[in-house]
Amino acid sequence: MITSDGPNGPNIMAAEWTHHVSYSPGLIAVCVGFGKATLENIQKTKEFGVNLTSVNQSVMSNVAGGSTGKEVDKIGTLKELGFKFYNGKKIKALMVEDAALNAECRLVKEITLGDHVMLVGEVIEASASGKEPLAYHKSMYWKLDKNIERPSEKEQSRIKEIIEKHRKN
Repeated sequence: MITSDGPNGPNIMAAEWTHHVSYSPGLIAVCVGFGKATLENIQKTKEFGVNLTSVNQSVMSNVAGGSTGKEVDKIGTLKELGFKFYNGKKIKALMVEDAALNAECRLVKEITLGDHVMLVGEVIEASASGKEPLAYHKSMYWKLDKNIERPSEKEQSRIKEIIEKHRKN
């Protein structure tokens, strides 16, 4: 969920195209369509929140992605449905309470790409709740509840040997 505040008021949108693009500095890119309330808010205030919803927040995602902030007060709707928000520590936008991850971002770059604008924000405040994140794929919500083990030490050793065998000089 991308949270923002600005000319369209406090807003939240579901953003499928959200990417962690750098460790140092910590940068997150979000892609937002032209004319969206979120885009206008971020362009005006130069800040936004990235909130990775937890498995108990699929309704939030559905509401945030199902209407436009230019026509619906999605924050008010979600509050009435029982969802909670808190004030950002370093940005004006609200942040989603009980999200798996919250990152407050300052806009550092804006790139027009096709029919969307990529907004790159530097993470200036972040926290994780330890809650299981909600995944969205092929128009369905998913839980990520199975950990896939790393290869055994023996297998990793075998892989290293093969990599060395194919190393370019």
